[in-house]
Amino acid sequence: MHDAWKQTFTRRLFIASTGVAIASLALAGCSGAGNAAGGSADKTTIRFLYATGDETWNSTVDALVKDFNEHSDTTTVKLDPLPAGSDYATALKTVDATGKWPAIVDMRDTLTYVKAGKLAPIPSEVTDLLQPDAFAPAADGNVYTTPYSALNGEIGINIVYDKDYFKKHDLSVPKTYDDFISLMKKIKSNGDVPLATAAAEVWPSDQLWKPLAAPTFAEYADKGGFWNAVVNGDASIADLRAPLEELQDITDNYVLQGWQSTADAQTTTLLVNKQAVMATSSAGLGRLMDISKVDPKFNAGMFIVPAKDGKIYVLKNSVVGDTAGGLAISSQAAKNKKELASSIEFLKYFYSVDAANLMQKSGWLNPNIKKSDEVKLNESIPGAADYFALLKNPNLVWYENSPELPTFSAFNTFFRQARIEMQDEQTTIDQTIDKSQKELENQVAAAG
Repeated sequence: MHDAWKQTFTRRLFIASTGVAIASLALAGCSGAGNAAGGSADKTTIRFLYATGDETWNSTVDALVKDFNEHSDTTTVKLDPLPAGSDYATALKTVDATGKWPAIVDMRDTLTYVKAGKLAPIPSEVTDLLQPDAFAPAADGNVYTTPYSALNGEIGINIVYDKDYFKKHDLSVPKTYDDFISLMKKIKSNGDVPLATAAAEVWPSDQLWKPLAAPTFAEYADKGGFWNAVVNGDASIADLRAPLEELQDITDNYVLQGWQSTADAQTTTLLVNKQAVMATSSAGLGRLMDISKVDPKFNAGMFIVPAKDGKIYVLKNSVVGDTAGGLAISSQAAKNKKELASSIEFLKYFYSVDAANLMQKSGWLNPNIKKSDEVKLNESIPGAADYFALLKNPNLVWYENSPELPTFSAFNTFFRQARIEMQDEQTTIDQTIDKSQKELENQVAAAG
């Protein structure tokens, strides 16, 4: 296993409100120097645009920026948070439309913005702090994003559960997909709700879907990934029928009612309040931290839904490409020498041992820095042992599935919504497959 995946964290795909994005940027203005942006007259003020998420991520960002600002003699970082409400990739398009890019940006659709000249190269004095597998250059040889968390793939897309309930009812963590279904049947036979999930925003729909679809996706790992195979005509969305049927079956029979209007963060409350025995998650260790804050005595555990063959298929993080996330420096800020210097200073802090230890203390797993052996892992959170053990699971299988379609994020939003409508029985599986296939073909045609 590559070094870049030895520390664990999957940062869930955070989302943002387009309308709030416009309002936030209009009030905050472009990143600037001096007290014009609210900083000290002797410091350069830069802005950090990021997608808000669970309480752990939000508090981690706040703690990092506060610590940096207290110790920097040259720079003040101001936060531009984009609250939950819509697709974050769409919100970035709104940011681009305003023409007011902050200095540091939490990126989506990276290559699209690289080609548009919106991002500046990240210098080696930043990348030299990271493990070699934690970043990669674009086609022009420049690095445009560096990670905001440990690159452990989608280990964080998993099931959090009530260990005390499992012990009381003599239940075990499932070793196969069939075991998972049997487990939910047993919980239901006890008169309890097996699983809580959320769809108040579209992105949490991935939390149950991706483990179900992973075995199919993994079949195309050596062929450029499933989505590239669909674009090339070597596969189709009809090949996802089996996991779509599994998704529908679980929703119909085992999921807590009201999931359509449940926000992702609310699943923590549903779990702690015993309204469900298990809950989907994409926040990894952060979700465990959230639970411990709500109820320090709650005995949480964590597992990933295995495939029928007992393997645990986990998507690798892409460090380059349109689907790659990460922190970037905007080209707008790079035109100002002071803002560029301050941006580099902040990124160098972000990849320091001090920042890594602060992230760990906050319940966030830090990016893969070269000095990772100096970082103290946070093993105090209930359930953390399960989380760290996932990377050592002998049944773990890594696969790749990095779409090259420039507008894939737009299709992905469409596909998520289509699945939600299917789960809500507004449409059939056949209709979901047909309209999703047509939408992808339209996106391919539009991309030329």
